[in-house]
Formats: sequence, C-alpha cells, structure tokens
Amino acid sequence: MKFRAERDALLDALATAARAAATRGGALPALSGVRLEARGDVLHLAGSDLDLTVQVEVAVAGIDDGVCVIPARLGTDIVRALEPGAVTFELVGGEAQISAGRSQFTVRVLPAEEFLRLPEPAGDAVTLDAAALAAALNQVVRAASKDDARPILAGVLMTAEPAGLRLVATDSYRLAMRDLPGTTLLVEGQHVLVPARALGELGRVLSNAEQVTLRLGHDQASFEVASVRVTTRLIEGEFPNYRQLVPSGYPNRLVVGKAPLLDAVRRVKLLAREATPVRMALRPDGIELTAVTHDVGQAREDLDAKYEGTEMVVAFNPEFLIDGIEATPGDEVVLETLDALKPATLRPTEGTDFLYLLMPVRVS
Repeated sequence: MKFRAERDALLDALATAARAAATRGGALPALSGVRLEARGDVLHLAGSDLDLTVQVEVAVAGIDDGVCVIPARLGTDIVRALEPGAVTFELVGGEAQISAGRSQFTVRVLPAEEFLRLPEPAGDAVTLDAAALAAALNQVVRAASKDDARPILAGVLMTAEPAGLRLVATDSYRLAMRDLPGTTLLVEGQHVLVPARALGELGRVLSNAEQVTLRLGHDQASFEVASVRVTTRLIEGEFPNYRQLVPSGYPNRLVVGKAPLLDAVRRVKLLAREATPVRMALRPDGIELTAVTHDVGQAREDLDAKYEGTEMVVAFNPEFLIDGIEATPGDEVVLETLDALKPATLRPTEGTDFLYLLMPVRVS
C-alpha cells in the first residue's frame, strides 16, 4: 500500500474519521484506529466505535492499493505536525511510514482484520437542506444529556408533524424543540431517536455543504454530505412525553435584547461558583441579574427590558441559560414564566419554530 496526498486534505479526512474511533477500553484494539484503504486514486478512511461510524473519501495519487489501520490520535497528530505540501504514506510489513520533506515517522499498524465490516446505507434516500439542518442541530443537540447511563435522553427525537419535521432533545433540566416546516422525512406519526453525539459530528461536516442525504433503516440512520458519510445506530426506547411539559400559556412575559442579556449573564456568571444559580429579578422597568457565592463575592447587573406580569425573582443554571439564549434566533428573546418554580421558556420574538424550556433553580 502506497500513496501520496496533500497534507491539508489528508489531515482533514483523518481528523474527521478519527472522531468516531473508540476511546474506551474493552473495544477491539483496531477500533481505536482509523482504517485506510487505497483504491486507485481514492483513499477511503473510516473510524468507528460500533455505535457511530464516520467514512471519508479523499483524492490521492495512488501507487499501490492496500488496507491498513493506524492509531487514530497518533496518526492525526503526525500528519498535523508535518510541513504543508505532499505527504507520502507507505505500508512496509507491519509498519506505516509517513514522510514529508525531511520528516519521517514509522508507526506500527493495528490488525486490519479486526476492524468491523463497514455499514451499508439502508432505506430510501431523502435530501435535506444542509444549512437549515445545521442550524436546527446547533439549537437542539446542546439540550441532550451527556450521561451515557441515560441513553434515551442522550438522543434527539426526530418526529413527523403535520407541518414538517420536528427535533426535540432534553436532559430533564431543559428542553429544546425546533421545527423544520416543509421537511418531509418521516411518514405521519413516525419518529426515530438519533444519538446526539452522531448529530453533533454531522453538524461539524455540514458547515460548507448545500445538501445532505439521509437514509433511515430499521435500526440505523446514515447521513451523506459530499465525501463524508456518518452512520449511527438508532436508540431503542420511548422518549419522554415532551408535549405535557410545555404550558399552553404564560401570564408573565419579558422581552429583552439578546446580545445585552447574553453579555450580562456571562459577566455575572463569573461569581456563580459551585453550582450557584444566576437570579433574575423581573420588574416592569427592566431586570436585575445577581450571583452570590459565599466566601467569594457577588455580582449584579441591571438591564433595560420590557416586562409584563407579576414581579418575581427566578433563578437559573447559568450554563443552561446561556445555551438557551445562544440558540434563540433574532435580536431579541422572549422569556415567559408561570412562577419562580415552574418551567420557563425562551423563544424568538418572531416565528414559532423554536422553543427552549428551562427548569428554574429553587433558591431561598
């Protein structure tokens, strides 16, 4: 096996595939690597941890066809460290020789026969607008749980609504919901639960794409974006009934500039140590943000805002609050509350396609 490639193109492909490589003990040793297969002038790369597989193709100058598996992180770090320009990769016995300019590295390869059989896409192909899907994923994936012990909450629900496709994620402390009107991906009443990690990786490769092709099988989903294919197992189980969590109406409504609120919360958060919440005093003439950490200090900031409703003080986890503000589109955000202890929602001032629900923190 031997080929030559431009460093930047090879690095981009390696780094993309390596993000799916297994990082935990117990997996097959080969799954901690990236599989490289040279066929003519195309190099096929793949990384997988059994649940998530990322495959990439990149043009190279092929010399000898072949297959090998190199350590994912080490291989990526080596190529990144090389000078820009041509990189030569050659498999000699049980070692990969990677060279560019005056630099040469020799790395022992992993057993290629232990690498899993790469999944083939299943199901009918549906084409989606890449920019719209990328924006929706950026808004929703952040609300999914990162705790693998709760796999249902570590997924994003994709469900068919009369108007189009809906994406929902929750970690039980907050919930994000985004509608994509006119996007017909599932039949009416159908829903699938896709791992948030896989959608996060998909979001990384959607940035410069125009379209993404999705195929849904009975137990897997695959997304194709240009030369990259992301395949993931679907999560089995029943997603929580999110509809009952969203109140039908709110008596209290705050409208405030998005950028000023985001900046103020970030400043006040500097004194929110050890899970200290940020308190928000809602008043007709504006809002006051405070954070108090005993033995450290306190921060306070006033903001102009429009508020209609009962004066109250409501407290939020600052990280979750920042996530919700960042995800809300537009120049202003609407915060609606029932009282200081029931779920509040963040929405844009225009449109109904996005909602971020946030549980307040109980404070004395």
